[in-house]
Amino acid sequence: MKLGVNLINFGPAAGPDTFRQWVKVVEGLGYHSIMISDHIAITKDVATKYPAPFYEPVATLGWLAGVTEKIEIGTTVMIVPYRNPLETARSLTNIDHLSGGRLIFGVGIGWAEEEFAALKLPFRQRGAMTNEFLAAIKTLWTEESASFDGKYASFSDVSTAPLPLRKPHPPIWVGGSSDAAMRRTVRLGDAWHPIRFDENWLRNEGIPRLRQIADEEGGEMPALCPRIRLRIFDSPLDDTRTMGNGTLDQIRGDLASLEELGCEHVLLDTYYDEVEATRDPAPAFRTVAEVAEKLFDLSKGTVR
Repeated sequence: MKLGVNLINFGPAAGPDTFRQWVKVVEGLGYHSIMISDHIAITKDVATKYPAPFYEPVATLGWLAGVTEKIEIGTTVMIVPYRNPLETARSLTNIDHLSGGRLIFGVGIGWAEEEFAALKLPFRQRGAMTNEFLAAIKTLWTEESASFDGKYASFSDVSTAPLPLRKPHPPIWVGGSSDAAMRRTVRLGDAWHPIRFDENWLRNEGIPRLRQIADEEGGEMPALCPRIRLRIFDSPLDDTRTMGNGTLDQIRGDLASLEELGCEHVLLDTYYDEVEATRDPAPAFRTVAEVAEKLFDLSKGTVR
């Protein structure tokens, strides 16, 4: 099982110097990936959770491609309707090449209605737009001359060189826990990327439902690549906790359960919608270091 870290690309401390610290800590400890989130217009609904400055992911990933050496880089998640699929496919292909084929494309439909309004995009159609844009992006990533005719995007005879280094394309991780998100994962993705869940739901509802949808669609079961919110407590939490929250022993058990469930890649997220926490990254660095030193052998990909 691979383990990655969500780099906090927003808030008062965000910037190149802090990002270099993130890379030094995460890559230095031996983690397998570093990923960033996405917003374009920091409207009031966005700012309550993710304060400015917010470093846009495409440009930031291009920068990360040059300052990282081995770890995978990616989005958790890019809001697909925000960008024309021609732009998304081309910019991410460039990042895939600049990083030597280390890109992961995590995707979502978005939630910030005010941000959609600022971008003059139809909020209620974001799911349909995401499905169509993903299909268009996959066409652009796998055909040397691509054409696509849809409701939201259309183009004809577009040269796509260079195609991505990863074949057939960078892995697509689909976020969301709804039936629509799971169906999107099966039809258009490579991995399911749920967040903020407890073990009972993942084990007894989420994964079985994903498997059922895969059977209904006649597709393969996608890989499991969840994101867990990581927070270490001194005293045990009760059974209502989400995975990644608790004492070191509880989190060790969570990682062991994710490993046993067959997860290929787990992303650790140290951010808890607390704006003040974005002023100082040091606690987050200590937390991911504690996991690497006490809970998970990153060189072997197994729980200690």
